[in-house]
Amino acid sequence: MATEEKLVSEDRMLVYVPPHPLIKHWVSVLRNEQTPCSIFRNAMAELGRLLMYEASRDWLPTVTGEIQSPMSVASVEFIDPREPVAIVPILRAGLALAEHASSILPATKTYHLGFSRDEETLLPTLYLNKLPDTFPEGSRIFVVDPMLATGGTIVAAVNLLKERGIGNQQIKVICAVAAPPALQKLSENFPGLHVYTGIIDPTVNDKGFIIPGLGDAGDRCYGT
Repeated sequence: MATEEKLVSEDRMLVYVPPHPLIKHWVSVLRNEQTPCSIFRNAMAELGRLLMYEASRDWLPTVTGEIQSPMSVASVEFIDPREPVAIVPILRAGLALAEHASSILPATKTYHLGFSRDEETLLPTLYLNKLPDTFPEGSRIFVVDPMLATGGTIVAAVNLLKERGIGNQQIKVICAVAAPPALQKLSENFPGLHVYTGIIDPTVNDKGFIIPGLGDAGDRCYGT
């Protein structure tokens, strides 16, 4: 049974909506059009912290050993600092969602990606790429993009990682809100990928915004 489950996970993209009341709370704060920028940005950061906590379960490399406690010798297990998790926030709002990554993950490296989206065609254009030419073998990567709407930006971002030798199962996508068009594109292109989202909304309008969504996450984070 365990082998069968592993094969299924390798062949299919998996989407997780963790059933935690705090995740529901922060999504609700983000949805409210009356939420001011500073609180919106903090809510995005708190949601990201919770989603990354859930996504890192049973995924981080560890080392074991013994240390001396004040009372006696104790067996211990630490996250291996030699294998930092790569955080790839997609600008702008990805910065807010990834803000607390270093507070929950003992070892991280951050690589920024910037995409702009054409308001007519809804196609992404890359304007900033801070990815390395190659990643260490076995790297684990969080791609952080608050809104998975039409899917153009997130597919382009994952493809940049694939060009650098990263496998689908080495990547976990962290987002605040996801919609079916983006999830469909990810599923078709990247079997075995895992997506962690605060909520899945039903549709995207003709301007590429998730409905009911939470508006333009970048504008609401930074007030511009």
